[in-house]
Amino acid sequence: MSDRKPMLFAFADEAGGELSKQIAAMKRNGLMGVELRGTEYGNVSDLRPEQAKDINSRLQAEGLRVWSLGSPLGKTNITEPFGPVLEKLKRTLETAEILGAQNIRIFSFYLPRGEQPEKYRSEVIDRLGKMAEIADALHTGVTLCHENEKGIYGDSAERCLDILKSTGVFGIFDPANFVQCSVDTAAAWDMLKDRTRYLHIKDALSDGRVVPAGCGVGNLTKIVKEFISMGGRAMTVEPHLKVFDGLAGLEREGERSQVGEVYTYPSADAAFDAACDAIKEVIEVISA
Repeated sequence: MSDRKPMLFAFADEAGGELSKQIAAMKRNGLMGVELRGTEYGNVSDLRPEQAKDINSRLQAEGLRVWSLGSPLGKTNITEPFGPVLEKLKRTLETAEILGAQNIRIFSFYLPRGEQPEKYRSEVIDRLGKMAEIADALHTGVTLCHENEKGIYGDSAERCLDILKSTGVFGIFDPANFVQCSVDTAAAWDMLKDRTRYLHIKDALSDGRVVPAGCGVGNLTKIVKEFISMGGRAMTVEPHLKVFDGLAGLEREGERSQVGEVYTYPSADAAFDAACDAIKEVIEVISA
């Protein structure tokens, strides 16, 4: 076990859409900061420079930081033009610089339903490679990190590994998302751990319903233990335990995340606190 203390961040917009509510939730739970996704200003990839500066100032005043930007880049159809994605990437890189974020979360594009992923491999790899080249050229020190997600090219461990080997991006490992894609998370972790930048703390039951860390079949305790023993530190809590403002906007049309159907809470704050408590309990157990 590494002697270095884990660094806990969160998608704090699940506690509230306004930055003030997010700050209160992070401080209440002793978190180091945020994987910034949305505030009263809207999505992180649409921020104007003055808005990003305001967010940064308010977070710093509370002793909090932005670890990563939870952008939606790559959550568009692979058949759509790529130019707008590159323009949004450039703006998001500028925002990352203002906020001092070390990472930008990206995805590997939605595929047409019913078609074989292999048909689109070349296009996906070319696009992600180009995105990594732009990030390297414009902003040294900002890492593009691919998250496994249902409905995109990188929804299996094998295709995630292909992405991480073939492009300049690193990985975010989300156990619940793999469970929802019927992927063995233990096998996926063994395959991807050497190229994983950080974890998304989200667990799920075999039917896909999201539950607190350690309460599902995502092998989350094993994964967190090995991640820490390898020297990993950063983890983003992503509760998904109660429907929060903006969830529908994160999903593909016609799809809905299964949240809050097993463990239910009276408020977004309560759900957020429960998710933070769950990962702290996991860390305490594996540190004993």
